[in-house]
Amino acid sequence: MAEDASPAVKPEAFDDRPVHTEPGELPPEVQSPLAPFEGREPEAPQWFKDAIAQEPERRFVESLGTRIELLTWGEIGKPGLLLVHGNSAHADWWSFIAPFLAQDYRVASMSLAGMGASDWRETYAFQDFAEDAEACARAAGLYEGGRKPIYIGHSFGGSQVFFAAASHPDRMHAAVLVDTGFGGPPPAQQKEMERRAERVRNIPTTDRANRVYPDIPTALKRFRFMPPQAPGHLFVADYIARKSLKQAPLEDGSGMGWTWRFDPAMWNKLDRTAMNRLSEGGRPVVKVPIAHIYGEKSGVAQRRLQGGGSPLPEDMIQIAIPDSNHHIMVDQPLALVAALRALLAAWPA
Repeated sequence: MAEDASPAVKPEAFDDRPVHTEPGELPPEVQSPLAPFEGREPEAPQWFKDAIAQEPERRFVESLGTRIELLTWGEIGKPGLLLVHGNSAHADWWSFIAPFLAQDYRVASMSLAGMGASDWRETYAFQDFAEDAEACARAAGLYEGGRKPIYIGHSFGGSQVFFAAASHPDRMHAAVLVDTGFGGPPPAQQKEMERRAERVRNIPTTDRANRVYPDIPTALKRFRFMPPQAPGHLFVADYIARKSLKQAPLEDGSGMGWTWRFDPAMWNKLDRTAMNRLSEGGRPVVKVPIAHIYGEKSGVAQRRLQGGGSPLPEDMIQIAIPDSNHHIMVDQPLALVAALRALLAAWPA
């Protein structure tokens, strides 16, 4: 997930960040990790260049009246994998991971509604995300390999994968969650989000688009991860950030600028009713095999391991990625590739 790292705004202004923090609360490498490059691309290793050079097929799939962005790699007829990104992210968060999996699988990566190049909605719901995922799996040919696809979801995307597994076990062979937590943001961030919502409650422009920046270097300076962390690999952060941008008219009408490709009101529009119902009678029974890959230094995973509320099965496979925070594909991308390859080769039985 990523967010806008703009400096603090006056109370009367509109703050479009998912989680607001005052300047000085975060070190520079967390607050604005790409600022030192001033728009230049960080040097990247050859494996990364080779991976992103394997361009996917890009198209849109219609689901519930919404266009959903879909990327695909590999041959139809191989076992299917559906990759789902985190909050405020997009399908290209998997574009340097998917080519390593496409040697043995038909791989698809989708942008959730309200994110990436997918259309925005008036409301978002877990059951709708599940229908979108099924539509993408069908359109990508993920069922053509002789078995149902395996869903793999990071963070917020992992919660969508879990909901789909619990609600529609007939649609998937297994589910892999990547550093997935439940119950919303931690208490301090939740309080800050509520304070931000109160500040903008009576401002008539609360549903406007993200800020528009005059050029890409300026926009890149505003990029940071959420939950906040210093990126393990800046070349990955830069790639993700650039793929997070789209052109939009400048607010003063002087021309075109750049803005973020996610609905800033998504979190407030999200209907959690269906997800909450899963746990009304206690831990939900999930018939689909589930595994969890998490960052050893991730605060999201640590809250769950320390007894935080979670609907996940207690007996599921768990794999810790050393020296990784929440965004494993940024911190330890090749370790994530290795973990997924090994897991999928031997599991589920």
